[in-house]
Amino acid sequence: MRWYEQDRIHFAVGVEDTFIPQARPGERPLDEYELTQHYQHWHSDLALAREVGATMIRWGIPWYRVNPAPGRWDWNWLDRAVARLVELELEPIVDLMHYGTPLWLEEQFANRNYPELVAEYAATVADRYAGQLRIFTPLNEPLLNILYCGEFAYWPPYRKGSEGFVTLLRAISRGIALTQRAVTDVLGASASFVHVEASFRFVDEAPGEDPTRTQEITHLRHRAYVVGDLITGRVGDDHPLAGYLRDAGFTDADFAWAREHAVMPDVMGVNYYPALSTERLGADYHDGGPLDPRPRVNAWTDGLADVLVAYADRYRRPVFLTETAWTGTVAERLAWLDASVACVRALRERGVDVVGYTWWPLFDMVEWTYRHGTEPAEAYRLAMGLWDLVPDDRGELRRVRNPVADRFRYHATFGTAFTPDHRH
Repeated sequence: MRWYEQDRIHFAVGVEDTFIPQARPGERPLDEYELTQHYQHWHSDLALAREVGATMIRWGIPWYRVNPAPGRWDWNWLDRAVARLVELELEPIVDLMHYGTPLWLEEQFANRNYPELVAEYAATVADRYAGQLRIFTPLNEPLLNILYCGEFAYWPPYRKGSEGFVTLLRAISRGIALTQRAVTDVLGASASFVHVEASFRFVDEAPGEDPTRTQEITHLRHRAYVVGDLITGRVGDDHPLAGYLRDAGFTDADFAWAREHAVMPDVMGVNYYPALSTERLGADYHDGGPLDPRPRVNAWTDGLADVLVAYADRYRRPVFLTETAWTGTVAERLAWLDASVACVRALRERGVDVVGYTWWPLFDMVEWTYRHGTEPAEAYRLAMGLWDLVPDDRGELRRVRNPVADRFRYHATFGTAFTPDHRH
């Protein structure tokens, strides 16, 4: 029986693993493992996941560090971390790509050889850790990656507009397909794949008031699934975005390549944050980019149920809540944890094949705006984790357990709805 066919919810945690090592004037490298001191504390950090009852962990490999130059590999740190995961009997869902490319790769995702190079990296990892690593995410949140790198020119390679969007869509979708095929060639049937996408939901502040806005929302709703549709061979001339893609440079050869190289994940992963995943479009125009974000609507568990059911219905695969959290007080985090776990359990009772739940991150992270800021990393810390990051007088970030960890452990261990009357 495959891990996702077991009749239970897999409780997981994640370690924030965004890697954008490139820098230019006004921008700093963004390596969350460095900023949260995970490179130093990895041994004890991984044990924290087990401490709260998690059986799985979403955890990423810094490609730019293990492959510092073409054809050169440095496995020292990664060997020890993987051995620790095995020792803890903690099943990793391995993020092979979490945004950043190596420093030596010119034009990053827009490099004409990117799809083949990322597949070569993935195959090398799979071969080295055969028997230790078996579940892979080829690339985390591809649509967000494409938007930030290809439409809004916010991250490398700083492309912009529809043509930039399609350039990155072509490269990243091909990279995902070739990565899955390359890993399968190495590991065969033992390999498993969880494709992970961010949730993008859109609401109209005044439905029917503005036909142009209605059209834009329809386009955005279709685009929320475009990467998943493309890599699973669902995009042809009858797709709602076919015309848009053609106008922006997608060719017959691109459509044919996608169909011929289609891959199907074992599980569709969905990342959902109640206060961030639903955007409101109205008369006050925002382009939705990181420098001009649209207002957010807190859709709470209605939004969560909506995206999980939508992915399950669209792709006919099990779904895994691969990221969720609340940024704020402990009380707010507890409320969301209880509500979101209850929502997942209710969906399973309705017959929706939700196989896992992930609190993200395990300990606090540094907000991405650090990359364009000037303050010390502590000024950008997001209080989201089961452990708080608290600097001591030597600059070490102590991991301080908070009550959210205890509640998570309850859900992961006892598997029943939490009420204040429970004793454990």
